[in-house]
Amino acid sequence: MFRRRNIELFTLIFGDIVAMIAALWLSLGLRNSRAPSAPIFYEHLTVFIPIFILWILGFIVYNLYGKRTVAFERDLALNLFKAQLFNSGIAAVIFYLIPQVGIAPKTILFMDLFLSFIFLLVWRTLLSPTFDSRKTEQVLLLGDSPEAHELSNELTLNPRYGIKIYRERAVNRDNIYRTLNSDSFSSVIFDFRNSIERGVLSDLGIVSLINLRFVDINKLYEDIFDRVPLSLVRDDWFFGNLSKRNMSYDMLKRLIDIILAMLIGIVSLIFYPLVYIAIKIEDKGEVFILQERIGKDNKLIKLLKFRTMTVNDSGVWAKQGNDSRVTKVGRFLRASRIDELPQIWSVLRGELSLIGPRPDIIDLGKKLALDIPYYTVRNIIKPGLSGWAQINQDSPPRSLEETKERLSYDFYYLKHRSFWLDLRIVLRTVKTLLSRSGL
Repeated sequence: MFRRRNIELFTLIFGDIVAMIAALWLSLGLRNSRAPSAPIFYEHLTVFIPIFILWILGFIVYNLYGKRTVAFERDLALNLFKAQLFNSGIAAVIFYLIPQVGIAPKTILFMDLFLSFIFLLVWRTLLSPTFDSRKTEQVLLLGDSPEAHELSNELTLNPRYGIKIYRERAVNRDNIYRTLNSDSFSSVIFDFRNSIERGVLSDLGIVSLINLRFVDINKLYEDIFDRVPLSLVRDDWFFGNLSKRNMSYDMLKRLIDIILAMLIGIVSLIFYPLVYIAIKIEDKGEVFILQERIGKDNKLIKLLKFRTMTVNDSGVWAKQGNDSRVTKVGRFLRASRIDELPQIWSVLRGELSLIGPRPDIIDLGKKLALDIPYYTVRNIIKPGLSGWAQINQDSPPRSLEETKERLSYDFYYLKHRSFWLDLRIVLRTVKTLLSRSGL
């Protein structure tokens, strides 16, 4: 049932690479007014293959392999165009800044970018009805929990899953037996931890269930939405998901933090005089502020930021719309994330990581710890400049419910954190920064 997503993803990536290679071949042919010879084509292909692989990362940045959209959304052409702009920068760096590359074909590069855009757009447009036309599977979803409602809506409204959902809210033996016999179901989704649902299915007997596949609703929810349903979280959840510590991952992450923070810190120095002048021109106030935040193991940390408000943050949720306390310069600094550049030095000191849950202002963090169960568990790892919640939520939480959603993303990161998840966060953060710049 849910293997379709993996098949689609593999098909997309394979087809994208083939489209890029075909665009390169045609570019060489148009440039030379004849079909390229094998030696010339292979010479260029050897250089372009690593570039194509990096372009795939560019597609990840622009969510062209998105789990829930499968990159067939209505704005595919726009996202693909933006991705190609991003990819042109990658190719330019390789061709013009790395002297070891044996060729520097400006014309070929721009022709390939244009033609690959056309080929990719046509390829994905033609592929869409192929995925849509596959047989729809009948799936029975048990239960009446909030997670069941959310999953039902997602699986029903997104045709890419190829699933037709039947709901059975009243979980009892007679209802389920009657429903299973009334139609041909391939799978049953239910809560493995729910003793009532598990017991009802057991009562039906192995003969009734032998041809069915069973899917845990909590695992499926996590796989689709990339967050942990908070209703699932109890003491035993932490024992099963947070008990192991990967020392090699922690050491590698710290090493990468130091190297990247040094590079970013040095490059960011060029912004300091510009920000200083802009702030002084607007209101002649202080350039920096020092904020106290909650760090790893609930310890106090102090973060340096460029001042963006007329007064320091009081520790409440961000206001809806325009906040009158934010200066004109501050709005630009926040949108571009330049206001957070001084926090790079906190990364070097080891108080922050580049990737991790965002640290709370102390007063707000204390209030949330009283209102939300297990809230302080998010502080068992080092906070970060960007995190899984930040790239998945459209804006910082402005209410208790939005904060609970952020916590569900934080728990997902705590459970699955790895080098590859960190890389995804970095790439999606780049996308966020570019989108705020209009790209």
